[in-house]
Amino acid sequence: MHYYKKKQTKKIWIGTFPLVFFAAACIYVMASSGITRHTVMDAMLRSVQASLGYQTAKSCMPVLTYDAAQSGEKTIYEYLAKNMDALLPIYGYARKQDTQLSMNEVSFFQDAGEQSCGNNIDALTEELILQENRSEEADSPKDTDQTNKTQQTASEPAQNGTPVQYSRAKLNDFDYLLQNFYRVDSTTTTNKNQLDASKMLAKDMSVKKNDTKSQPQILIYHTHSQERFSNSKDSSQSVVGLGDYLAQLLEGYGYQVLHHKGEYDLPDRDTAYSRAAPALEKLLQDNPSIEVMIDLHRDGVAEGTRLVKEIDGKQTATIMFFNGLSHTTAQGDIGYLYNPNLEDNLAFSFQMQLAAAEKYPGFSRCIYLRGYRYNLHYLPKSALIEVGAQTNTYEEVQNAMKPLADILNQVLSGKVK
Repeated sequence: MHYYKKKQTKKIWIGTFPLVFFAAACIYVMASSGITRHTVMDAMLRSVQASLGYQTAKSCMPVLTYDAAQSGEKTIYEYLAKNMDALLPIYGYARKQDTQLSMNEVSFFQDAGEQSCGNNIDALTEELILQENRSEEADSPKDTDQTNKTQQTASEPAQNGTPVQYSRAKLNDFDYLLQNFYRVDSTTTTNKNQLDASKMLAKDMSVKKNDTKSQPQILIYHTHSQERFSNSKDSSQSVVGLGDYLAQLLEGYGYQVLHHKGEYDLPDRDTAYSRAAPALEKLLQDNPSIEVMIDLHRDGVAEGTRLVKEIDGKQTATIMFFNGLSHTTAQGDIGYLYNPNLEDNLAFSFQMQLAAAEKYPGFSRCIYLRGYRYNLHYLPKSALIEVGAQTNTYEEVQNAMKPLADILNQVLSGKVK
């Protein structure tokens, strides 16, 4: 009897050992991949939500769930996503007309969508802006010269490039803000709580200048350092060359700048952000004085597209600020890509966008919002900036550095409110 119990205990141990080993391996893999218990709980919650949603759909729409099962799609949601245009024709028509929320995969903007932000205001909106501006002028005294100047409205900049003043009250209208300052990729969604103009403008994005060269305040780097332009001769005329020039201009404003020239898109671009992350962490650890991070890129567009605006008599490539929201339409909030600085990142790009729209109308394309994180989580004042595209000449993108440096200085000096 004692021998039999001993033998049974041995069998239980032998049977349990693979399970223990498997569990340990799973924990190791999860830890190595950055998956936390919160991520697992999020996945479990989504699974429960999906199951409840399916049961609800099955009870209320049995024919639809049957069709979805027969289609071969993994979930009813995938079936709806692929067939919504046919199931609800008016939705399909509206979606096709809505060029604002869907972008071509080849480039961020189609030729028809390359126009700068803030130029599609109707006559009624224009009149409202004029009324609000008159009211603001009446409530606050101004010097004589300023009062005598003609007040431009936000609907005019594309024609003449004259500086404008956007009504702060109007910016608090979420629909207006979204239409005139943002483009939302189909991978993600946003809302009025996330894009609140008054809150974003209230954020203090200022940086106190110093004279100590050993204490850099601004880090410029390039996740895609191999990006070049239509007539680039060598790496000095790539985005890295642009970084040198931008650093020089910012130093002229009194900031201390560190330009990091590490290459992370070789041998391929697919994992460039992951490869750049350890280097960025080390740079921030070694230089705790850094308050601003700028990832300088250039866009990729259709060959017939030119991103150019005349500024101060020069052909100048337009720019675009880019934010990742760590949230996709399919997954919701992405736990393992959590960004504690997202609110500040959005405020930083919005203040720069507003500064550009008011001083250099047409220079900055709408802020592009996408689903992931793009290493913007390291600092509150982190920005990903696209300068022109592969169809621009190096001279055109180089000309963009002066207005960009000016915009950065306005925000970092606390002048945008």
